[in-house]
Amino acid sequence: MPAFNSIYTHGFIRAAVCIPSLRVATPEHNVARTLALAERASATNAAVALFPELGLSAYTCDDLFQQDALLEGVLNALERLVDASRALTPVLLVGAPLRIDSGLYNCAVVIYRGRILGIVPKSYIPNYREFYEKRQFSAARDAIRQTVRLAGDTVPFGADLIFTAENIPGFTLHVEICEDVWVPAPPSTFAALAGATILANLSASNITIGKADYRRMLCAAQSGVCLAAYLYSAAGPGESTTDLAWDGHALIYELGELLAESERFARDEQIITADIDIERIVQERIRTTSFADSSGDHRERLRAMRRIPFTFETPTGDVPLQRTIARFPYVPADPVRRDERCYEAYSIQVHGLMKRLVSTGIEKVVIGVSGGLDSTQALIVAARTMDRLDLPRTNILAYTMPGFATSETTLTNARNLMRALGVSAGEIDIRPSCMQMLRDIGHPFARGEPVYDVTFENVQAGDRASHLFRLANMHGALVVGTGDLSELALGWATYGVGDHMSHYNVNASAPKTLIQHLIRWVADSGQFDDATSAILRSILSTEISPELVPPDGADHSRPAQSTQAIIGPYELQDFNLFYITRYGFRPSKVAFLAWNAWSDATRGEWPPGLPGDDRRQYDLATIRRWLEVFLWRFFKISQFKRSALPNGPKIGSGGSLSPRGDWRAPSDAEADVWLDELRRNVPENLVGSCGS
Repeated sequence: MPAFNSIYTHGFIRAAVCIPSLRVATPEHNVARTLALAERASATNAAVALFPELGLSAYTCDDLFQQDALLEGVLNALERLVDASRALTPVLLVGAPLRIDSGLYNCAVVIYRGRILGIVPKSYIPNYREFYEKRQFSAARDAIRQTVRLAGDTVPFGADLIFTAENIPGFTLHVEICEDVWVPAPPSTFAALAGATILANLSASNITIGKADYRRMLCAAQSGVCLAAYLYSAAGPGESTTDLAWDGHALIYELGELLAESERFARDEQIITADIDIERIVQERIRTTSFADSSGDHRERLRAMRRIPFTFETPTGDVPLQRTIARFPYVPADPVRRDERCYEAYSIQVHGLMKRLVSTGIEKVVIGVSGGLDSTQALIVAARTMDRLDLPRTNILAYTMPGFATSETTLTNARNLMRALGVSAGEIDIRPSCMQMLRDIGHPFARGEPVYDVTFENVQAGDRASHLFRLANMHGALVVGTGDLSELALGWATYGVGDHMSHYNVNASAPKTLIQHLIRWVADSGQFDDATSAILRSILSTEISPELVPPDGADHSRPAQSTQAIIGPYELQDFNLFYITRYGFRPSKVAFLAWNAWSDATRGEWPPGLPGDDRRQYDLATIRRWLEVFLWRFFKISQFKRSALPNGPKIGSGGSLSPRGDWRAPSDAEADVWLDELRRNVPENLVGSCGS
C-alpha cells in the first residue's frame, strides 16, 4: 500500500514560490541566494519552485543587460544551478537574460535534476509608462529557432512549451513571464486549454498604490477561468530603487482560491508553499464541458504546442498535507461569509416556494412539523414566503402528528414553534390509524409484541404523508416537503408514500449541516421575534432522530433513537457527500481529506452553538467505517429514491441530487468499485499526525 500520509499518493503536488534577496548585476550572489531557497523548497518536498523574473541578473539592470560580462556571468550562474539541481526535489523555474542569435531574450529557464528541460522567452514586452523593455529585449515571436545550445545540451526554446511529468497524471506545467498575463489573451490561457494544470509566472512587477489588489484579482481570475493553479512571483529585496520600488509579492491560487501569499515589503527573502490538488483541477475540467469546447475552437494552435516530457522523482514516505481542509464544506468557517451563505440559501428557498405558489395559483401550504431540524427550516421558509406574498401566515396549515415514539421535547418544540409563528396549527395523533394498518397487515405489534422493524417504522412515516396529502386535497393546498440533501444521499427517507414525497421540497438540496446553520442564522439575525428565536435554539440542541421506535422504558422526554448512530455523524457524511459528488474523488482520497480535517481537535474551526460543540475528532478507523456506510447506501441502495424526487430549488455550488439537475445515475448500480478502492487503499488506522 502506498504511503497513506503523503500528498503525492492523493493527487496533490507541493508548489513553492521563492523571493530571494538579490544584488543588481551580480549573478554569483544571486545564484547563491536562488540555490539557498531552492534547497529550502526541496526540504519541504516541493515539486515546483518558482523564482522572479530575471532573478539571476536582477530585473533592474537596464542597459547593463547589453554588457557581455553580465551575460557571461549569468551563463556561469546557470551552469552552477543546473549542476546543483541534481540533488533537489523541485522543478526550478528561474529568470535569466539570454542572448540567442541576434536577440536578447527575457527568459524563464526550466531546470530539473541536472538538466535544462526548456527555455521560455517572454511573449509580450512592455514599453509604456515606467517600462522600457523593448530597448533591451526581443519578444518570443521574434525568435528564429526552436532549440538552442546551452550548458552543453540542445534545449527546446519558445513560448509554446508545456512540461509534462509522465508518471504523475495531471502534473503539466506552463511558464509565462510578467506582462504575459496582463494582456487580453495570455499564453497561459492556451496552455491551459492544451492541458497545463500548473501555470507559473516569473514576474518582477514594481509596486505602486493599489497594484497588489489588481495582481490578486488577475491571478485569481486566471486560475479560475483556466481551471488551473496559478503561481506568481514578484521581485523583492535588492532590486534597484532608482525610480521604482518592489514589494516581493508571491501568490499561489487554485481554481480562483488563494492558497498562499507572502508578506509584502519584507526585509528578508521569503518562500511560500502550498499543496495543489491536481485531481481537483482535472475533475473540474472534465465536468465543465465548455472548457473542452473552448479548446476545440483553438485546435490548430494547441496542436502546435510542444510537450516536453520528464519523469518526476516523487518523494517517498510521509509528506503530510499542508493545507487547511474545512470540516464543513457546505458551511464557510468565516462568520461573515457564513452569514452571506445563509442569507442566500434562505432567500433561494423562499423565492423557489413563492414561484411555485404563484405559478399554480395556490395560496395555502400544508406542512408536517415534527419539532426537528428539517421541518423547522421548511416551516420558517413557508412563513417568510407568506410574508413576501402578502398572504396571512394562517395560510400555512401546519400539523404535528405524534406517533408511538414521539418525545415530549420535540412535541413541545413543534407546538411552540407553530404558535410563535402564528400559523394554523393542528395536531393529529396517528397512533390509531397506524394501529389499524398494522392490524390489517397482520403485524406482530398489533398483537402486543414489541416488534419495531422497518414495517413498523414506515407505517408511521407513510401515515403522516397520507394525512398531509389528503389535507392538501381538502384545503386546496400544496404539500411542502421537508427532507434534506443528506437524507437523500443516504436513502434515509420512506419512499413514495412517506417523507420522500411532497408537492415541492424547499430543503431538497440543503445538507443537514447547512440546515443547522440556516436555523441558527434565522434566530441570530432576527428574522422573527425573540420568542421564535428562542424556540429555534431549543430545536438546535435536540438529538437528531426519526422518532419511530419507542424507548425501552417509560421515559418519553427525549428521542430514543439516534439517526447518527445508525447512518453516521452528519458532519462526516456531509463531508463525504461533498467530495464524492462534487469532485468525484476516490474514496481513499476522501478519507485522507477527512482525516486531515477531523483527526486533530486543534485544527479547523467548529462553528459555535451547535450540538456537540466539543471540538470532537475522528480517527481514521472511524472515518473509514462511516465512509464505507456512505458508499454502500449512496451507490447501492438509495438511487431509486433520488430518481423520483419532487421539485425543489438548487441552493449551492455543492450541487443537488435531482435527476433533472446535478446528479443522474442508474438505480441498480453496484457499489463494489468504490468499496474495493476504500478497503484496498485506506488502512484500518494510522499512527501519527496528519498535516497542518
